[in-house]
Amino acid sequence: MGREIERKFLVRKELWTAPDCGTEIKQGYMYFKSGTARIRTAGKKAYITVKGPVKGISRDEFEYEIPYDDALVMLANFCLPEGPLIEKIRYRVHLGGHLWEVDEFSGSNQGLLMAEIELKSENESFEKPVWIGEEVSADFRYFNSNLSRNPFCKWKEC
Repeated sequence: MGREIERKFLVRKELWTAPDCGTEIKQGYMYFKSGTARIRTAGKKAYITVKGPVKGISRDEFEYEIPYDDALVMLANFCLPEGPLIEKIRYRVHLGGHLWEVDEFSGSNQGLLMAEIELKSENESFEKPVWIGEEVSADFRYFNSNLSRNPFCKWKEC
């Protein structure tokens, strides 16, 4: 069984400089009583991820690579009725033995800049880059699955 332990932070835009290359990501969601299934294209690859309910900053997670063309069909036929697709550019930053993934959102979440770090345990310490701002790990509005149904621009000034 996979386990995701993740912390999320807003990025201080005035201190952030994006690396030269990022990966274009589009993703949509299917919702279940006890979790979600995410369909994602990342560059020329595609994945399906099943996530269970959040407990603290942890949850069960299972991710599998799928054919890209299958992902496009699933995004169009199964995810769009639930809400707009999440569109973003993801930048990967290695710092202090950890990988930070910084997402610059577009579309209905334009203006949102958020960083995530995956940890081995909920109490693991890590170095915060200078561009890290407010922690939003416990704010469910910032979960991508919720941003799909209730986009950032509906509840924050964009």
